[in-house]
Amino acid sequence: MDAQALILDRQNSQTRTGTRWGILLILFIVTTINYADRASISIAGPELSKSLGLSTVQMGFIFSAFAWSYVLAQIPGGWLLDRYGSKGTYFFSIFLWSLFTMLMGLVGFLSGAMAIAVLFALRLLVGAAEAPSFPGNSRIASAWFPVSERGLAAAIFNSAQYFATVIFAPFMGWIVHQWGWPSVFYVMGSLGIMMSVVWKFKLHDPQTHPRINAAELQYLKDGGALIDLETAHQVKKTEQLDTRSIIKQLLSNRMLLGVYIGQYCINTLTYFFLTWFPVYLVTERHMTILKAGFVAAVPAIAGFIGGVLGGIISDRMIKSGISLSKARKTPIVIGLLMAMSMIFCNYITTDALVIATMSLAFFGKGIGALGWAVVSDTAPKEAGGLSGALFNTFGNVAGITTPIVIGYILQATGSFAGALVFVAANAAIAIFCYVFIVGDIKRMEFIPAKG
Repeated sequence: MDAQALILDRQNSQTRTGTRWGILLILFIVTTINYADRASISIAGPELSKSLGLSTVQMGFIFSAFAWSYVLAQIPGGWLLDRYGSKGTYFFSIFLWSLFTMLMGLVGFLSGAMAIAVLFALRLLVGAAEAPSFPGNSRIASAWFPVSERGLAAAIFNSAQYFATVIFAPFMGWIVHQWGWPSVFYVMGSLGIMMSVVWKFKLHDPQTHPRINAAELQYLKDGGALIDLETAHQVKKTEQLDTRSIIKQLLSNRMLLGVYIGQYCINTLTYFFLTWFPVYLVTERHMTILKAGFVAAVPAIAGFIGGVLGGIISDRMIKSGISLSKARKTPIVIGLLMAMSMIFCNYITTDALVIATMSLAFFGKGIGALGWAVVSDTAPKEAGGLSGALFNTFGNVAGITTPIVIGYILQATGSFAGALVFVAANAAIAIFCYVFIVGDIKRMEFIPAKG
């Protein structure tokens, strides 16, 4: 960079606005509510299973219902994002998943097979409604953040999964303790509906946001942000693309396929934490529901800190001149090695040491949770929604398999020992994917079909 360019850059850095951080705050709050709504079933789970007389296998299927529809709706959700843009698609997503969460409280007025069927159906609807959320986060981060800040941005909105537990697990545990399990769905659904209104009026793309100035817009453009991703012109171009051709190219790309499989394995840890972890504390460690709600927040705090730290480390590595591939892969591999430490809980008897070990595991998982940053780095510009949707499809198949597999392990063994080995083994496979399959991390170029 010559002297004149350096002076101009310094001037821009002094005068540019920080509107992108306000957008990230909105993403973080929405994603926190998103994960709190997903986890509400696990907090209500022990009391709900007693009330409805559910076995561990039945609870496993109830836990997994969300992921069945969430996975199936990923491709349609990604198409909607690319076709209609992030703001409108995401608004309806927030409103609908919150409404269906609220309606789950009405299951308390039912009994027997009808109650189970309605609960399962509503969880399916919540999953389908949430499908555009994370691909939408990735698209918005691609538009609003330069490459050198994208790791932190993705880490922050992704770490909302832990923050949701920190804030809402004790809160939801207290609600269940005070007013019963149906009340938690009424409260969380109401919060989401209120947040959808905030989203409608506060979310804008970089080129139309009323608070951004020219200096920040230029900074985003120079840093590799896709500032025109949400414009009418870009949406019109997306309409003309062959969706089938895009998906075929995405799935035939070795780098992306390694990332997708790795995300499935990483999400196995996520879904263990969202579904069976509170049950583990109650049944294996003999804690009360109220205590479990508070105790579950401790590993979540560690996961949140690790999640933010992983993004900071990755971005600083990029700024220091380290390649994008090494900057993304190094925290992922080190973090997942730490996550495997949860196996040691099988040999620990004291609750305090179990929580400390789980905290270390989820701190590591947080550091390694850079998948959405990798998606923002690699997705073709024309199909950011579809690329994120495929990534999320693979990742959230773990939401189907993990609760069910663990349910069967518990039924067969009566212990969580095998479940912890299963989860840790998936962390090892994710490491293998990033080390031996992914290769160089770079933006994929879409090749238009010859017409």
